[in-house]
Amino acid sequence: MDTQENERRSTISSTAGGVMTDEAGAVTGDLEIATRLDAEKLYVSVRYAGAEEWYTVTGSPVSLGERFSLTDLHELVVSHLTSPGPVVGGNEEPVSLEEFSPA
Repeated sequence: MDTQENERRSTISSTAGGVMTDEAGAVTGDLEIATRLDAEKLYVSVRYAGAEEWYTVTGSPVSLGERFSLTDLHELVVSHLTSPGPVVGGNEEPVSLEEFSPA
């Protein structure tokens, strides 16, 4: 995935539960988040910082009902993915975009 004009990236440290992906399950640690805006959808990918392989964040793409700037959307996604997931049975669950809404 090459950095493009319609893409933003940030490096984060995940919470204990990590970020849920379609391909690899929960990923934890130092991660790179990439958001890409394409027409009416926001695509979000994650990879281990410094790695080459990208994973789709579960719940991506996110359909958008309103017009947002990519920078604003990226900041909302990063904030959401760095918030702790729910605690179930004493363990923090990974976060995803399944319930995410930028509105």
